[in-house]
Amino acid sequence: MTATPACRFCRAPLTQTFLDLGLQPLANSYLTREQLEAGTEGTYPLHTRVCGRCFLVQADDVVPAEAIFDAEYAYFSSYSAGWVAHARRYAEAMAERFGLGPESLVIEVASNDGYLLQHFVAMDVPVLGIEPTANTAEAARAKGVRTETVFFNEQTAQALAARGDRADLMAANNVLAHVPDINGFVAGFRHVLKPEGVLTFEFPHLLNLIEQVQFDTIYHEHFSYLSLLAVEQVLAAHDLMAFDVERLPTHGGSLRLYCALRSSGHAETDALRALRADEAAAGLGRIETYAGFTPRVEAVRESFRAFLEQARWDGKEIAAYGAAAKGNTFLNYCGATASDIVCAFDANPAKQGRYLPGSHVPILAPDKVAEVRPDYVLILPWNLKDEIMGQLAFIRDWGGRFVVASPRTQVLD
Repeated sequence: MTATPACRFCRAPLTQTFLDLGLQPLANSYLTREQLEAGTEGTYPLHTRVCGRCFLVQADDVVPAEAIFDAEYAYFSSYSAGWVAHARRYAEAMAERFGLGPESLVIEVASNDGYLLQHFVAMDVPVLGIEPTANTAEAARAKGVRTETVFFNEQTAQALAARGDRADLMAANNVLAHVPDINGFVAGFRHVLKPEGVLTFEFPHLLNLIEQVQFDTIYHEHFSYLSLLAVEQVLAAHDLMAFDVERLPTHGGSLRLYCALRSSGHAETDALRALRADEAAAGLGRIETYAGFTPRVEAVRESFRAFLEQARWDGKEIAAYGAAAKGNTFLNYCGATASDIVCAFDANPAKQGRYLPGSHVPILAPDKVAEVRPDYVLILPWNLKDEIMGQLAFIRDWGGRFVVASPRTQVLD
């Protein structure tokens, strides 16, 4: 008999399935030709559940973090111009709001290739990046971003504080969902924040995932799927509190949560109270709200499969754009392979010449689009749809059309 798993935050038994996506490869593990030919690609269960006590939606913990965030981790934030611009706007807004300058310190957890901290460096604000993947950390250092290659946890935070690295601003944007030990991770911030220091989290909002059927944002790298309701409970357990929030369009709808030590003087805003009320009205504090998600996801899959079948019947060729993790979840759940999608284009050289996990679609540089001349370009990172359609507007010269498959398959003119 399989033991009932426990909630990674409150340890209550997890008896309610949210969505079971079956066996999936690691979404950011792109294959070389040698690996493809060896046929040794691993797959792991991808089963998400919701805690009936704290309402944290979470994936079963079946993959060691070291297997995901290894030395050759392929995600570099700087390959999205839109994302770098988002980071610049964040840096400018935080510097102005909190009066950051040469005497301040900004620490980013999961700083990747320096895509965000480089903007503080340009403003002469001292920075420190904490990044567990060696190749992205080295790229950050090449930009002049002081970076340590280490996982952030309570022990790491205590060591930083002991040597005098205390932060006026800490950014942990789009990382909270990535940590298997959410308690050990969040417990670290209280050691590194100055008494009135500010911590910001950005994360895709669970409410959007549910309402817009964004199931492709579920993959092994994301251990948790976050609501304000759940996150506030985690913060309170570790002497932290939220005091403000912004709703962002990124990743299909995200929250930027402003947090601080519970002993700080930061006052709670109307925006935070309004979001609490919206989540309550949507039923995020009721277990029955989370039921019924699976049939909606199955409908998305059937819509896409019908599109593939019609394209095959019409003799049309489909290519994908963006070798994104969310796209890999989507293609593998739908059972799509290289016989359905001729190739995927991606601007990241670390992915080019490799193959998508599971589907084994070959990855090419974007300058090959005009050579392949696909009839359809399937945009896998749908959150970057407008940016990608602008870059590839020329496919209309040969009658090419764009396709998005979330929350249903649509051919765009």
